[in-house]
Amino acid sequence: MKKWIRFELLLVFFALVITAFEGCKENSTSTSKELAITDASDLEVPTVGIVSKPKAVSQAFKKYWYSGKAEITSYKLKQARYGEIREGKSALIFVTEPFLPGKQVKADRNNPDNVSVLKLNATKKYLTGIYPYSIMSSTFYPVGDNQHALKTSLSVQEWCGHVYAQLNNRETFEYTAHSYFESEADEQASVGKALLENEIWNKIRVNPENLPLGSIEIIPSLEFFRLRHLDLKAFSATASMQTENGITSYSIDYKDIERKLTIDFSESFPYEIEGWTEEFKSGYGPNAKLLKSTGTKLNRIRTAYWGQNSNKDVFLRDSLGL
Repeated sequence: MKKWIRFELLLVFFALVITAFEGCKENSTSTSKELAITDASDLEVPTVGIVSKPKAVSQAFKKYWYSGKAEITSYKLKQARYGEIREGKSALIFVTEPFLPGKQVKADRNNPDNVSVLKLNATKKYLTGIYPYSIMSSTFYPVGDNQHALKTSLSVQEWCGHVYAQLNNRETFEYTAHSYFESEADEQASVGKALLENEIWNKIRVNPENLPLGSIEIIPSLEFFRLRHLDLKAFSATASMQTENGITSYSIDYKDIERKLTIDFSESFPYEIEGWTEEFKSGYGPNAKLLKSTGTKLNRIRTAYWGQNSNKDVFLRDSLGL
């Protein structure tokens, strides 16, 4: 009887080992499949809003963006808020991902409907007096460079409360927002397709030669609308680009709202974002004044940050000056 009990326990032990091994194997396979996506021209794309067939990406693009690493750049931030300049830190995190256009989320595994996107997570952190601001936007732009961003979202947290906004690329731009203010607690709207300011940053990294110039219709960033409590819509603007000393500057000048955004990036691939300047009126009523927000590069690293979540990895923030 004792021998039989020991034999049963032994079988249970081996079953647990095999189950654990298969679980690890599945996770490993899922990760490797995500990183195996190397060419946008091989992937299906949604049929709504497509301008042309997806453009083939270069070998240099594949080598840089499908290496299993993200690009993280930190910036010294000077941000206008409530009529004053606040100092803080910002970070731009670019990484390629497989994206499900139907559900509009990152794909967990290989799927014929997956679209390869270049994702940008952009963060800002600064103080307004006693309380802190934390802002993050996420934009998912097809590397095929043949349609608008598939999705962009924004969250803002500060001691008064938090707000969230999301724009989905479907038959139209479907806009959803939630706020702690009564007048804008839960909003839903349908907005006609137009160039998105949020996607400009991704377009620079994918193909800056395809940036629009001259008179354009453009929807400003979700951050702009949420911090100014305005209804989402497109505005007329003038876009220009110039290069000097290896740095290209792309500017969007909004005349109707007295705002100008200039993004500086390296002239050659991989077109790193070196900084930005945003001029606009900050403050309310007669006290509002034209101020200039800036982001100035501190440092840049390329790393698989999603696997560096242990206490021993905290030192990596030092290299970014964060």
